[in-house]
Formats: sequence, structure tokens, C-alpha cells
Amino acid sequence: MENKSSSRREFVKQSSLIAGGLMVAPFASKATNYFSGADDTIKIAIIGCGGRGTGAITQALSTKQNVKLVAMADAFRDRLDGCYNELMKDEGDGASVKARVDVPEERKYTGFDAYKKAMAHADVVILTTPPGFRPIHFAEAVSQGKQIFMEKPVATDPAGIKKVLEAAEIAKQKKLNVVVGLQRHYQNSYRELFSRKNLIGDITSAQAWWNNDGVWVKPRQYNQTEMEYQMRNWYYFVWLCGDHIVEQHIHNIDVINWFKGGPPVKAQGMGGRQVRKGKEYGEIFDHHFVEFEYADGSKLNSQCRHIPGTMSKVDELLVGTKGKIFCGDANIIDSKGKVVYQYDKKQENNPYQTEHDELFAAIAKGEYKFADAERGATSSMTAIMGRMATYSGQVLEWDKLLNSGIDLHPKEYDWNALPPVIPDADGYYAIAKPGVTKYV
Repeated sequence: MENKSSSRREFVKQSSLIAGGLMVAPFASKATNYFSGADDTIKIAIIGCGGRGTGAITQALSTKQNVKLVAMADAFRDRLDGCYNELMKDEGDGASVKARVDVPEERKYTGFDAYKKAMAHADVVILTTPPGFRPIHFAEAVSQGKQIFMEKPVATDPAGIKKVLEAAEIAKQKKLNVVVGLQRHYQNSYRELFSRKNLIGDITSAQAWWNNDGVWVKPRQYNQTEMEYQMRNWYYFVWLCGDHIVEQHIHNIDVINWFKGGPPVKAQGMGGRQVRKGKEYGEIFDHHFVEFEYADGSKLNSQCRHIPGTMSKVDELLVGTKGKIFCGDANIIDSKGKVVYQYDKKQENNPYQTEHDELFAAIAKGEYKFADAERGATSSMTAIMGRMATYSGQVLEWDKLLNSGIDLHPKEYDWNALPPVIPDADGYYAIAKPGVTKYV
């Protein structure tokens, strides 16, 4: 794929393999991870041991299958130890999780190449590092023939998206299950709303929100290299995080793409740093507003904000020719205001757990059911296009941006190597300026 142009039509065609439901095919043999017989243990490696990694591996170890954590990897030893210690607690459900942990010292790996070593011990890998590393970790997992759970987003720049798409094609050829942590696809209420979306007719517009106070900050420590500081404080650097429109708001954008059946064709928007201006906030914006346009002319108005003291809202709304879908309320209302469907929220599940339950059930049965990588790439690319539209103020087109070759990542991964962005003499990082920053 690196040697030919990727159009939106081709991209949607790839994604359509999963749009109508799950694929089912048996694994070819034990060599392709068909678990049967006396030794049916599914061995797991966790790559990225921060908060999300700890949550994801806990969910994987809470499934009904015979699973075991056998290897761990993280750039930092303290994060690995923190995850391990949390798993070994006997509190609540921790006892059952603890019994499924078998990671001796020699299978605890740290550093930039730790992921390759940990993967070698496993049948299934869980990828939960900062998203900038996702493309290379995913490609390696596919190369090693592993079943995969990877968190969203799957990349932070167009070049990373291309790498994920290339690996996704190989994963399909190898019949490797891939689940991406866009968990609304595994949430009962969203599944029910999606199955009834025809009640609102043709979708003509949509709105999506991820507005809240923001997240943590990791202050600079004495004697840190710039690479270590940025990786510790990864949320505030675009090459690692993608900005909060990519790291968080992707969930809401993904819902609209799902209901629309594919990604938009172009985007324009506005954003900036109005409140969160300190050097500790790196280079990302504190607010974004993007108008995405789909091929049929329908629009998604998308907003996300990290400003304390403002309205908090995380939700999606779809407007059709016959009515509206209110995702947060889990209902559908017709054009006269009548509720034509209401999901019983007492039946709601924990989608974070369900995505692991369904993945590991398929793996244990030797089934090939999940190919989420393309969908994850679609929504990640949509959010990336939104970020680049707000950073530049330009109208950006999907095809041109996807094939732009823009790559934000360092040429060398080393603690003493310089990251792609470095601070000025006063410790501040250059910030994108709409009207000055250009991409096409």
C-alpha cells in the first residue's frame, strides 16, 4: 500500500468487510492459534502497562477462557511494576486475576524494544502504549502471527495509518483476530440503536461532543532527557497522543462513521489554546470544532474541549429525514417528537469487558471473527484530519491527506535521541497557528 494511492473508496471497501457483522472462519491449525486438547491455555502479553493497559489486561484475565498473562513490556520499569502489583492484589475480583498471572522476572521487559521480546511468549497481545507507537507494535504483532487487542487510536499521523492498513491486510490473510478498543461497538445500547437506525430515514446531519475538564499532567523531573519527559507526559505531544481530538474524541467520531457507513470526504474547523497555555501542556490545543462533510453532503459538527469549569458532555446525536437518534439517552424519536424506541438501560453491559469476552471466546473456539483494524484506522484518520483542519484552518480532503506521507515520528527511538519537537530556551513548544500552519 505504500507504493500506490489509497482512495477513500478503497478505504471504505476494506472497512465494509466488517460493516455488516462479524466474520467467522476456523483457524487453519494449532499453529494459527486454534486452542484445543489438554493444553488449551491462551497465553497473553501486555504491551504498555499504564492505566489503560492495567484495565485491559484485568478485563482479559476476567474472561471465562483458560487465559494466562505470561509476559509484560513497557518503556518504564516503574509502570510495569505498578501494573504487576495491581494485578497481584487480592481485593475484590483480584484473587481470580492474580491466579492467572505467571510473569517471572525474566519475562518482564523494558525499553523501546521490549514489545518484540514480550510478544514472542504469547498467543494474544494487548497493545496499550501511547498511540504513537501503535503502528509499529501492531505490525510486529501481525508479523509474529498473534491474535490482537489494541487500544484506540491506532495512529497519530497519515503515515501511521498507512502502516496499520498494510498490516491489517496481512492480518486478514493470516486470519488473525483483531479487536480495537472502540468499545461502543460492543455496547448493547449502541448495537440496538444501530440495528434500528432505519427508523430515522437517511442521516442528514450529526453532532458529537467530548467536552470535559481534561486529564493528568506529569511534571518535568530533574535530569530527565527530553525523550523521557515527552514519553512520561505523552498526552501533550502530537506524535505520541495525536491531541485529545484523536485520543478521546475519536470515540464519538467513530460512532458517526459507524452509523454513516464510512468516513467523511473532507473537513474544516477551528481551535486553539485559550486556557491551557502553560509549558506543561506541550503543544496540543485545548479546544477543537470541526465540520466534517460526508460523500452524500451530510455534515457532522464535532466539538471537544479540555477547559475546567465549562459544560461537560460526551455524547452523539444523529438527525435523519424521519427522526433523531439520541445515543446518550439510548432512544429514537420521530419527526413529531414521539419516542419510537427506548433501550432499557437496565440491560446495559460493560462494553470494555464485552470486547474481551467476545475476542477470547472466538480465540478459544478457533474462530476468525474480528477484523477491527480497518475500522479503527478509518476513525483514527478521521480524527487526525479533524486535528489538522483545526491546526491549519485549511479545508482538507481525505484522499490527499491520507496519501500525504506526513510522518510525525522520530527517526530514532532512544532515550538520548531528540523527539520531533523540542522546547525553546524558555521551555515552551511551538504551537500550530491556523492560517500559517499548512499541510496541503
